[in-house]
Amino acid sequence: MSGRVFIIDVTNRDGVQASRTALPKLSKTMINIYLDGMGVYQSEIGFPTLGHEVNYINANLELSRIGVIKRMRLEGWCRAIPEDIELALRNCPALKHLNICLPTSETMISAKFSGRKSWKDIIDTLTASVRLAKSMGVETLCIGAEDASRTDVEKLIEFGLAGKEAGADRFRYSDTVGSDEPISMYDKIRTLTAATGLPIELHCHNDLGMAVAVSLAGAQGAAESGCDAYINTTINGVGERAGNCDLVSTLLALKFSPSLKDKLICDEHLDLRQSWNIARYAANAFNIPIPPNQPGVGANAFAHESGIHADGALKDRRSYELYEPCDVGRGEPELLETGRIITTGEYGGLKGFRHVYDKLAVSFRSDKEARKVLNLVQYANLHTQKPLVPDELKLIANYPDIASRILTVSP
Repeated sequence: MSGRVFIIDVTNRDGVQASRTALPKLSKTMINIYLDGMGVYQSEIGFPTLGHEVNYINANLELSRIGVIKRMRLEGWCRAIPEDIELALRNCPALKHLNICLPTSETMISAKFSGRKSWKDIIDTLTASVRLAKSMGVETLCIGAEDASRTDVEKLIEFGLAGKEAGADRFRYSDTVGSDEPISMYDKIRTLTAATGLPIELHCHNDLGMAVAVSLAGAQGAAESGCDAYINTTINGVGERAGNCDLVSTLLALKFSPSLKDKLICDEHLDLRQSWNIARYAANAFNIPIPPNQPGVGANAFAHESGIHADGALKDRRSYELYEPCDVGRGEPELLETGRIITTGEYGGLKGFRHVYDKLAVSFRSDKEARKVLNLVQYANLHTQKPLVPDELKLIANYPDIASRILTVSP
């Protein structure tokens, strides 16, 4: 068996589409930086065709160019139609990784096009879109089959082969309504990858509570066909309806499931110890608390009360724990200041601002330079509507011009 498993996190594209949630552009940027530090292969950065995303995307591409985002690829998403591809690459000319998508199930094609498009039209549009994207300099292109789980496998093979012949690099299988289950997913992905030879992206929703299990089963099917698998995740599983495949849960399964860790070769760059930090940051940014029973990062993940359990855990944690708090970056005490606190934000002044930055060991050459950063900090606080965390403050001070672009959204 060959084939490896990589993580493509889609928090900044699919996660933000969850109803009644919002994620500021500064928060999306920090998530990209944290994902990069965690060793994630690629982040689906957002929508390069959407006006209010353009400055943020271009600013993050600049952070990647200068090495703030060190290794992780930044990928845009758009519909697989020529007009969208042209607009995406006109808005964000430095974008080199793109995911394009078309519906493939009869249900979706009928609902979206009301008889105006046939299956042949879908294939023709896909082929033209792939060729256009490649001609415009896209280096890695993934073709997405929306509602793949309700599409006949033979049609998915035809879709994949047509895209591959036109120049596509990867196939995204989207379980759009979360209807798949692990055994059928394994069979379908093994068949699909064997027939096309294309690396597979597994994009699973959690409507039946099986997104992580289904994604891992698909990855195993791909690996047994000799193809790489790219599991799409979101931080804390945030996403449309019941959410997406959870990032930390997926990494825990890959590392600590006795059977999976012997069957699937995982990207060696992944650092599970960053889990606690990124999960807490995203929860605060989204205003969605981490559920107490969330694997690895929930408040009860390492809590024991039952007499038998507490006794066993105190004697040997392996009695009732599969992994240790330190494996996910937990275990250190947290300090909370209870005396005088000086903060800086939307209405902060220069004295308080300098005090805050002195504590972060960040200095300024002059009051003029400090006031420029203070102005950005004020806007950033207004932008996020939350106290800025130290990493956000440092990013703004170190890269003020890029931060200004991230905070600028033009109507």
